[in-house]
Amino acid sequence: MKTSSPKSAFLDGLAIPNMSEISITTIDARGEKSASAMGALVALQQKLSPKGDTISDQARELTIQVFGAPLAPSAVVANVCQRVQQEGLAAVCELTRKLDRVEITPKSFRVSTEEMAAAHEQASPEFLDAIRHIRHNIVEFQSGILHSNVELEPAAGVQIRHRYTPLERVGVCVPGGAAAYPSSLLMAAIPAQVAGVKEVAVVAPPTPFGSYNPHLLAACHEIGIREVYRVGGAQAIAALAFGVEGLRPVDKIVGPGNLYVALAKKQVYGHVDIDSIAGPSEVLVIADETSRPEWVALDLISQAEHYPGAAILVSWCESLLNEVRRYLVEYCPKLERGNLAAKCLSEFGAMVLVDNSQQAITFANQIAPEHLHIQCLDETKIADSIHNAGAIFVGSYTPVAVGDYIAGPSHVLPTGATARWASGLSCNQFLRSHAVIRYDQTALTRDASALKEVAVLEGLTGHWQSVAVRIANKG
Repeated sequence: MKTSSPKSAFLDGLAIPNMSEISITTIDARGEKSASAMGALVALQQKLSPKGDTISDQARELTIQVFGAPLAPSAVVANVCQRVQQEGLAAVCELTRKLDRVEITPKSFRVSTEEMAAAHEQASPEFLDAIRHIRHNIVEFQSGILHSNVELEPAAGVQIRHRYTPLERVGVCVPGGAAAYPSSLLMAAIPAQVAGVKEVAVVAPPTPFGSYNPHLLAACHEIGIREVYRVGGAQAIAALAFGVEGLRPVDKIVGPGNLYVALAKKQVYGHVDIDSIAGPSEVLVIADETSRPEWVALDLISQAEHYPGAAILVSWCESLLNEVRRYLVEYCPKLERGNLAAKCLSEFGAMVLVDNSQQAITFANQIAPEHLHIQCLDETKIADSIHNAGAIFVGSYTPVAVGDYIAGPSHVLPTGATARWASGLSCNQFLRSHAVIRYDQTALTRDASALKEVAVLEGLTGHWQSVAVRIANKG
């Protein structure tokens, strides 16, 4: 079943370009221009980072109305989190009314199980079959990588276990402003279920694309989720972190969201765990003369239609860049969100001409994109040389869309070059680990001299005495 067009409210205030005027930037990175080109790409990427220190004219007016001052997003989030922590559900309802202009009450705050069951009953067989197929793939992959306990006996009389236990309770954020995203529910909640998390609470904005969306509610029911709350934005994150009437606090918050969601995660981190502080979607495509330009164009468009987001093509084939540009202009008018894709490509897109594949690899590792799609003659060799990427898609028949929807790994991935040190969401991020250590007296006696040497050096003689008293006792 197809959801209604997400154009109306989301497009208010956006200056959509004429389709023939897609002005995607071309960057010549050959030879001595390489360093400056890299700088331009980094600057483009940083334009999308969730800093929270700038405010649009529309947001300025809204924050003056709600808070009495033109607060930057980071200040808005701090205010919201403090109010929810202090005032509970009353603050959540009031802030939702003022910020989102939607009325929720303590009675309507939680979606009833009857409403989810009804949505499931009314869903088409095709939609439910798709959800089951996707769930199967996610469970298969996540189960295959799930950590297992390790037991070691490094020496006689010493037993060490490394034990994994799942978190008790997790919150999942599902966007719902511009479109309905049941895929985000599946990609965040199912890995938690595979890890053994007992309780999963879902929050989604009180919109037709969020917690009032029948497809989302049907998907929740299908995968066994019975806790869904009608709240979005920073107040949703604060409610999950601190708890409010009718919603107990969680141990970890995961899932995508807008700038305010990202900043709210940053605000509550330490009180609870989070998956990441993610920015808008990113794709970097490496292609050559063997690539089909129409396919490459659609790969760029498929991520650009998220708006905002970075869409970058890197190639050493200048004719390919020209052909891709032509197909961008041809395809955008034919797609439901093509106008947004065109705007995104004009503002955050780039075509980069490099000397060779090695320079493309260097650029990819420095950019560390969320999605890296490699479709060229030496695609396997290039993929093996990439160390920094959220997910790598290899081959012409592996568009990023398969990772977004169906392959199995989660599409919740690091953005803004954080793939240099961060990983995508997986079942293992819902596990805690700890060591279980057992020594007998013989083993303790054997290790005592080395322990004493360091403990006494550090001045922690009580540590040494806790061992000495045991090895002296032969009983």
